Amino acid sequence: MDTYNINKTGTGWALTKQGSARPSKTAETKEAIVELAKEFLSDKTASLRIHSMDGRIQEERTYPRKADPTRSPG
Repeated sequence: MDTYNINKTGTGWALTKQGSARPSKTAETKEAIVELAKEFLSDKTASLRIHSMDGRIQEERTYPRKADPTRSPG
């Protein structure tokens, strides 16, 4: 399973595959990059870490939902 991160950049927000220097997607707002990430990851098996502006992990998601190893609700 690949891991992707959403992080704040100097010009907005970026969706980047872990280990890659180049973003897969970029957007001006966090809300926009989260929506782009949903579409981008819809056909992939991946983990998504959404970071806050200070870099801390704010939320983790698994795509598709059935691939979530913790089987947590929500």
